[in-house]
This record gives sequence, structure tokens and C-alpha cells, in this order.
Amino acid sequence: MTTDLSMLVYTGLLSLFFFLTYGTGRLLAPGGIEWGFGNREKPIAAPEWTARGQRAHNNLVENLAPFAILVIVAHLTGKANSTTALGATLFFWARVAHAATYLAGIIYARTAAFFVGVIGELMILSQLFF
Repeated sequence: MTTDLSMLVYTGLLSLFFFLTYGTGRLLAPGGIEWGFGNREKPIAAPEWTARGQRAHNNLVENLAPFAILVIVAHLTGKANSTTALGATLFFWARVAHAATYLAGIIYARTAAFFVGVIGELMILSQLFF
């Protein structure tokens, strides 16, 4: 498997299992188990980082589709190369950093990590037109 596709799989796994971070925080909150098994009609008094975790997860999901499209198109058109591999690797590690800094509430580092991921995507995109 190419580096590009590996990074796509790793990003997919990050997205798939990220709910465990904020889900654990909610379950450990007072009344969290009942809330988790219930209809969740009322908010729960969970730590602030759990809401940040959900927002980070939502952001990851929103950005996964464009990343996947770029990686798959590069692969299928035979344009995957060292630049797309580096772009995909940057995107994955930027998303890990984005998630960690979002959970921790580090605002400027979170934004920087997001834009490093965008740079990774632009690196892949640049190879599709040359």
C-alpha cells in the first residue's frame, strides 16, 4: 500500500475511534452512564474538553472527505508520488495535532495544525494538475 493510501487509512481510523475520547469523558461524568444509554434529551455536566473533543471530531469528519477524494484521485490517475505522500503524511499528523490541541484548548496551535493539514491537501492537489 502506498504512503498516501496508508495515511488515508490512518486518518479514517482516527475518525472512526475519536469518539472514544469525548465519549469516555461523558460516561465518567456524574450520571453519564445513564445519559449515554438514555435519549440524551437533557445536557450532561461533562468537562469542557468533551465538547471540544466532539467539535474536533466533527471537524475531522468534515475534512476527511476532501482529503480522501484527493488521495484516491491521485492514486487512480497514477499521479501519486513523493509530493503526494508527503502531503498525505502532513495531513495525517496535522489532524493528530489538531485533535490534541483542540482537546487541550490550545487555540493558536490548533489553528496552525489545521492549516498544516490544508497545506498537505494543497500539495496533493498540485500534483493532480501537472
